Amino acid sequence: MSDKPNRYCFALDLKDDPELIARYKQYHQPDNIWPEITDSIRRSGITAMDIFLTGNRLFMIMQVNDDFSFELMEQVNNSTPRSGEWEELMWTFQQALPWAKPNEKWLLMEQIFSLPSTS
Repeated sequence: MSDKPNRYCFALDLKDDPELIARYKQYHQPDNIWPEITDSIRRSGITAMDIFLTGNRLFMIMQVNDDFSFELMEQVNNSTPRSGEWEELMWTFQQALPWAKPNEKWLLMEQIFSLPSTS
């Protein structure tokens, strides 16, 4: 059994424009996400991904397998030709969190509480 986390949570903001937010949501409908993107997500070791929205703040949860690493994810993204195109397109809707460093997008969140499962 691995000591690595099997879940990672991230935050990012969208530009505070209702029309842009609506378009971003459209791009994330199952039939609109480019197949190359979902394939690269899976090849990175990500087994499930959920993105939530409140106002213009995004919250993403990634469930990963034991093979996942951020290095592998970067390698897979770099070897997927349309990945850069997708990221560039998404950046037209997104904006960095105020405390992000230059060129940082999704920021890894620190877990500060967990209610253990009773099952």
